[in-house]
Amino acid sequence: MSLKPSNSSQNLMLPVSNPPSNQNDYADDKLFRGSAMTKRGAFAAASYMSCAVLLVMFNKAALSSYNFPSANVITLLQMVCSCCFLYLLRRWRMISFTANESLLISDNSTKFVSLKTLKHTFPLSGAYLFYMLVTMESVRGVNVPMYTTLRRTTVVFTMLVEFALVGQRYTPSVILSVGLIVFGAFVAGARDFSFDAYGYAVVFMSNIATAIYLATISRIGKTSGLNSFGLMWCNGIICGPVLLIWTFVRGDLKTAINFPYLFSPGFIGY
Repeated sequence: MSLKPSNSSQNLMLPVSNPPSNQNDYADDKLFRGSAMTKRGAFAAASYMSCAVLLVMFNKAALSSYNFPSANVITLLQMVCSCCFLYLLRRWRMISFTANESLLISDNSTKFVSLKTLKHTFPLSGAYLFYMLVTMESVRGVNVPMYTTLRRTTVVFTMLVEFALVGQRYTPSVILSVGLIVFGAFVAGARDFSFDAYGYAVVFMSNIATAIYLATISRIGKTSGLNSFGLMWCNGIICGPVLLIWTFVRGDLKTAINFPYLFSPGFIGY
C-alpha cells in the first residue's frame, strides 16, 4: 500500500537538525536565550541521556546480576530492534536517511539506501560492530559507577586517535577542559574504586573502539550523504547479518535459548 505524498516537507517530524522556520520555533528558542541549546535540542539530549542510562543498567543487570552468558546476543537483539524502529519511522515518513532527501516522492521500496552507499559505509560499519561488541563486554567486568568513570576518558582517546589519523590539534583551553572532566569523573568515582585488571582493560579497549568509531564517522560518515538515522540504518543492515552468523557459529544463540532464567519474571522485567 503506497503512502500518499504530501504537499509540504512537514512530514519530517523527527529531523536531525532543522533551523527555526516559524514564530513558534523562535519562541521556543527564547527559552534558552544565551545558549546554543533549543527546546528541541534539550528534549533530544534528555531523551538520549535517559536511554543511555537505562541501557547501561539493563546490560549490567543482565550480564552481572543474572550472569547472562552471551553479550553478543544482547547486542544482536538491540541492533535488530533499532533497525525495526528505523524502518517503521522511515516508512511512516517521520524521518529521512539523507540530509537532502525529499519526502514528497511516493516511495514503496524497502531499499532506503543504495548499494553504493552501503559499500561506502562498510568500514564505518566494521568500526561500529567492534565498538558495540567491546562496549557490551566492558559492562560485565566493573560496577556501574566505575564504568561511568572510566568511560569519561573516552574523549581523551578520541583526541589521540584524531591526532594520529588527521593531525587534529586542540587549543590549551580545550585540553584543560577535558582534563577537568576526567579529573572530576575520577573524584566522583573514587569511593567506588575496585580494581579489576580484566574489567579495566576491556573498558579502556571500549574507549579505544569508541574513538576509532567517532574518527571513522568524521572521515566516512560526512562524505556518505547520510544523516545520523541513515548511518545507523547502514550499520544495522551490514552488521546484523554478520553478528547473526557469528553468534550462530559460536553457539551463542543456543546458549542464550537454554539460559535457565530466560523466562523468569525478574529477568524479563529488566
